[in-house]
Amino acid sequence: MTEFIRKIAQNPKDDILAGITVSLAMIPEVVAFAFVAQIDPLVALSGAFMIGLITAVFGGRPGLISGAAGAVAVIFVNMIAEGHSKGMLFDAPVENMGYFYLLAAVVLMGVIQIGAGVLKLGRFVRLIPHPVMMGFVNGLAIVIFMAQVRMFSHKEMSVAADGVKQYLNIPMEGIELYTMLGLVALTMGIIWLLPKITTKIPAALTAILVTTAVVVFGGLDVSTVGSYIIEGGGEGLKGEFPTPNTDLWKNLPINLDTLKFILPYAFLAASVGLIESLMTMNLVDDLTETRGNGNRECVAQGAGNIVSGLFGGTGGCGMIGQTVININAGGRGRLSGIMMALTLLTFILFTDKYIEQVPIAALVGVMFMMVIETFAWSSFRIIRKIPLADAVVLIIVSAVTVVFDLAIAVFVGVIISALVFAWENATKIRARKRVKEDGTKIYEIWGPLFFGSVSGFLEKFDIKNDPENVEIDFVESRVSDHSAIEAISNIVGKYEEAGKTIRLKHLSEECKVLLTKGDDKFEKLIIQDIDDPRYHLAANPERFTKGLYSK
Repeated sequence: MTEFIRKIAQNPKDDILAGITVSLAMIPEVVAFAFVAQIDPLVALSGAFMIGLITAVFGGRPGLISGAAGAVAVIFVNMIAEGHSKGMLFDAPVENMGYFYLLAAVVLMGVIQIGAGVLKLGRFVRLIPHPVMMGFVNGLAIVIFMAQVRMFSHKEMSVAADGVKQYLNIPMEGIELYTMLGLVALTMGIIWLLPKITTKIPAALTAILVTTAVVVFGGLDVSTVGSYIIEGGGEGLKGEFPTPNTDLWKNLPINLDTLKFILPYAFLAASVGLIESLMTMNLVDDLTETRGNGNRECVAQGAGNIVSGLFGGTGGCGMIGQTVININAGGRGRLSGIMMALTLLTFILFTDKYIEQVPIAALVGVMFMMVIETFAWSSFRIIRKIPLADAVVLIIVSAVTVVFDLAIAVFVGVIISALVFAWENATKIRARKRVKEDGTKIYEIWGPLFFGSVSGFLEKFDIKNDPENVEIDFVESRVSDHSAIEAISNIVGKYEEAGKTIRLKHLSEECKVLLTKGDDKFEKLIIQDIDDPRYHLAANPERFTKGLYSK
């Protein structure tokens, strides 16, 4: 137990102060999440508390902050709206049915994420290239910046001709705008200047407290956390300790139709949540020069979402903005995440009236400084020095992150990078040709032989004009997959059809096994050499040999 506490609280003072700071920065984004998803802000705040606490204790990356994130919010918007409509069609209509579908989808999302962790799919985050990471960070910084710019407006309710209430964003102007800009500048100035004076006091938390004091004691009429929630249709920050939502099982029809309805949303939310969490984990790895456990993080994220759904909270994932704030404030251990969750709960239960007085300008200033810290400014310096393909990937991922979302951007970036890599390596296949004194023609293959280079490999041979004896030497090549094995089999078959003798040299043991399993003749065609390379092919040998030479 003592060892566990020691691991949890390696640097308690910094972790506690960082956790408090992050909890303050968490509230506006979580509330914005609730408005996007059209749910009660308390639902999102409860989810942020439960997910944040569970992932902080059991996750694979100390210092990573999780909560109800906007990346997941947009996925559930249509499902909630459709769920409301479906609820009205029941024999006994159910009000707010979309909320119950949301909770069920969050639970299923967690199950999928735990499955990904058990199957050790977290390792695939290593396949994300560095240009994709930089594009992701830049795009996300731009998205966060744009979200904060929207705070320079206030909501006004209007009633349409059909009686439907709607909220319009009215841009600030005049003294209201100048006051907002001044408070944001004050917050940013404190965060920038204080570390130059002392590092014993957390700059972000100090900036929030000072700016709040200026607003409260100066009697300034500005937008605060409380007014922001009320403007969005909420009733302020007041709630109770989360308890299991028994209404979920009373109102939710447990049948195949429900599963078909929520499964696509749950799967997409699970994918987006894991990608954002694992990408954030990689970023923290870079910032702290340590290494997290991706599979453990998958399981913890899943467990957090399951508990959140069962207790009436919403789904979430790792949050890069709050994580960067935590790291910059000195939060390195699990205690910072635990403190964030407990402080958030304390705010909701006991200090709602105080936290409602925090000006939005202070939180915007903190987020602006986080954007400056997050954005990879070095990308401007290196973009003309790195390969053109990498520069294009970096720009595309940044743009797709801004226009669509993180998951799509990462998928697009990885696919483009993979295609570029395959194309570049496909063009590197070479064949040096020479003739031995006995008239045997030797093809010395150079470069990777895989599915992308098979066509180029086959084009290197002049079967018709070659002499009676031919030798293919793979000493400077690597046979990478079963498409390459099939290509070797095909070229051997063509030489034999032409009545010529062919020998193969410097193949790995796995290549030899695969070839001889398909046809015993290769035992005589392959030259055994002590310098034969040792490596494995990319795919499952047994799966390939079942179909080898079946034609």
